[in-house]
Amino acid sequence: MTTFDDVLEEAGKFGHFQKRIFALLCVSSLPFAGAYVGIVFQGFTPDHWCRDPEAAEWRHICDWSLADSRKLTAPLINSSGVLQRSSCEQYAVDWNSTTFTCDPEELDFSKTPTTACKAGWEYDYEGRMSFVTEFDLVCSNGWLVDMCQAALNVGFLIGSITIGYLADRLGRKMTFLISNLLNAVAGILVAVAPDYVSLLVFRTLYGFGVKGSWMVAYVLLTEIVGVEFRRTVGILFQAVFSVGILLLPLLAYFITDWRWLQVVITIPYILMLSYYWFVPESPRWLLSQNKTSRAVKITKSIAKENKNSLSKNIESLTDDVGDSTTASFMDLVRTPKMRKHTFILSFNWFTSAVVYQGLIMRLGILGGNIYVDFLISGLVEFPAAFLILLTIERIGRRLPFAAANVTAGASCFIAACIPDSLFWLKTAVACVGRLGITMSFEMVVFVNTELYPTFVRNLGVSVCSTLCDIGGIIAPFLLYRLAVVWLELPLIIFGSLAFIAGGLVLLLPETRGVPLPDTIADIEFPDRLKEKAAQKNEQLTDLLPDSPTTLDKDPAAV
Repeated sequence: MTTFDDVLEEAGKFGHFQKRIFALLCVSSLPFAGAYVGIVFQGFTPDHWCRDPEAAEWRHICDWSLADSRKLTAPLINSSGVLQRSSCEQYAVDWNSTTFTCDPEELDFSKTPTTACKAGWEYDYEGRMSFVTEFDLVCSNGWLVDMCQAALNVGFLIGSITIGYLADRLGRKMTFLISNLLNAVAGILVAVAPDYVSLLVFRTLYGFGVKGSWMVAYVLLTEIVGVEFRRTVGILFQAVFSVGILLLPLLAYFITDWRWLQVVITIPYILMLSYYWFVPESPRWLLSQNKTSRAVKITKSIAKENKNSLSKNIESLTDDVGDSTTASFMDLVRTPKMRKHTFILSFNWFTSAVVYQGLIMRLGILGGNIYVDFLISGLVEFPAAFLILLTIERIGRRLPFAAANVTAGASCFIAACIPDSLFWLKTAVACVGRLGITMSFEMVVFVNTELYPTFVRNLGVSVCSTLCDIGGIIAPFLLYRLAVVWLELPLIIFGSLAFIAGGLVLLLPETRGVPLPDTIADIEFPDRLKEKAAQKNEQLTDLLPDSPTTLDKDPAAV
């Protein structure tokens, strides 16, 4: 019986074919960054104050500056011990009965009663047009901006489950194309939304497909490469997301209208519809669905493009899938080890999202340039990818994964104990925490794919990652509401979650060098996978009897 991994040994584990598919699918990570955190620029809230039509008219007549106009419109208020102009109240001035002069220094409304804004707001745009300024989502309507991001996460939540299920039923390729079609349509609809309610609905639809297409691309990549290349393509695929994070502030700097920025973010999804002719279906999935002839045809194409020949009888190609050709949620919790993996991975997805976003929001309030702050936020993710690549094949998955969580947790606790007077030390420690949780976030993705059998792999990743979306919704409330009680309390909560997650990771099996499981039996009886690796090692030893290699010494390295 010839398995796909056996044939991949000859066809090429990471040849020209896989590199081409890798380059094409990595494109999906770039717009995902813009969709995920683009609200920082698209929902930017500039300095604002109440609009008084009569004051605006006199500003034009007297040639006042915006600062002069605001001084005569917005009263001074005490905010955390600092006097500043109100954004949500205005002087109740009767301009018709006021002795008027064009010299703003001679006009004193400090003893005039105040009232809530009645005619909208004026904005110090700073050159940027956002949906906040267009739909007046400020003051009592400020929570509606949070709803926009929540709607996106609701789309993520529903879409990741639905698309994950479809990917295991319809195939990786077809689901990827359907998702991108939805992304292209919904992305353009967001850009032309005529009002706030439409924006909310369209962002939900946008979120439905965006995360799902990213996850399907990730799973497809891990299924067409050899076992020793899974971690490399997985980490680099996620690193492209960080490249998208770096490109986003550059795009936003030059594209100052939120609608056109949305169009630019959506363009890659339109282009990826052409992948119908360039990206194949996953042979592993085809075999799990008993579609052997199509799997054989694609496998021959892999060997041909990699300029390799096949000596094995691939007409009998199989992946030994004996459980089912369909996937269901019960497959993830029916047996003890599958149930344990699902719980631990789900908790790690949740923790990674809460701590990751919580630390970003905390570090993002630097009082500096929004573009520079965002750039720093993206740069810190690249050392995380390097550390993962440096350690996981030497040490394994489990220990670096656990250590990353513990590092993040310890950094949160330490940062909470550092006084505010040591600002740079506090920021540096928080950056270490961000580095640790970024490592954890990147590792949970590919460890998730390695701990589920082929026929339920995409659904498993999708279900577990729904906790990521729930964590993303909860994170702002944990940060801002608990900070009212005690400013450092959120860091204590983040640290505790990270420590628990790190401890739970140690209960997972090591997957370094272990073939991807094909059946639930491979999970419940892990010795089966070890036997597969050992048998493969013996076959290589038979081929090279006089040339002992490291494979002879360490079967798990295969």
